[in-house]
Amino acid sequence: MTYCLAIALNKGLVFASDSRTNAGVDYVATYSKMKSFVFPDNRTIVLLTSGSLATSQAVINAIKRDLTNPNAEFDISKGNYLHEVAQYIGDLSQQEQKRHADAMEKTRSNNESSFLLGGQIKGQKGKIFLIYPQGNYISASDETPYLQIGENKYGKPILDRIITPSTSLEDAARCAIVSLDSTIRSNISVGPPIELAIHRADQIEEPYHNVLTTNSNMYRSVQKQWNEGLKRAFDNLPRFDWEK
Repeated sequence: MTYCLAIALNKGLVFASDSRTNAGVDYVATYSKMKSFVFPDNRTIVLLTSGSLATSQAVINAIKRDLTNPNAEFDISKGNYLHEVAQYIGDLSQQEQKRHADAMEKTRSNNESSFLLGGQIKGQKGKIFLIYPQGNYISASDETPYLQIGENKYGKPILDRIITPSTSLEDAARCAIVSLDSTIRSNISVGPPIELAIHRADQIEEPYHNVLTTNSNMYRSVQKQWNEGLKRAFDNLPRFDWEK
């Protein structure tokens, strides 16, 4: 399992992902689920993946193949709108799943993958999309300016309470860390390191990228202060009548 999220804000985009892959309780590994592509003076694209690692890797490889193939009908550097890139990635995912469908059915395995796509084409507003295993996709809204894939339920409450389009990039990044940490604490199939990427609006360049391990000062400080803050808030909750 995994947990990835993308947040769309007035000032830019924030992305976060865990790094755990799981092929059973006795085989746990670490693998980056975040990939960025930058085309100077054109567009910045960030892609997060969850689900079948084999399918996700195959899609990434197909993206790279088409970028180097002058005869490719489409690649992620083309298209007038980011949703065209989302459709392209959805098509690649479907093609890869169909290629191994018979083998997956025989072994009763699941080769589905989901993707979070975000970025900005020069002159347009930055956007994020959730691409489903079926190849279709949705975008975020002003009412809910974030999208999640993987084990999302544990990290959702803080996003609902804190994130709005006007939230600063730095506050959204801190919120993303807490959202990931809450999930890591509640589900052993999600684990560090946490990858964090920040794209500032109208800056078509490599996003700010950071990796937080369990020993990172920033990660440990966020964990400590969040836990202590929750305990203080709980202790200050109203008393029942019979306690007074």
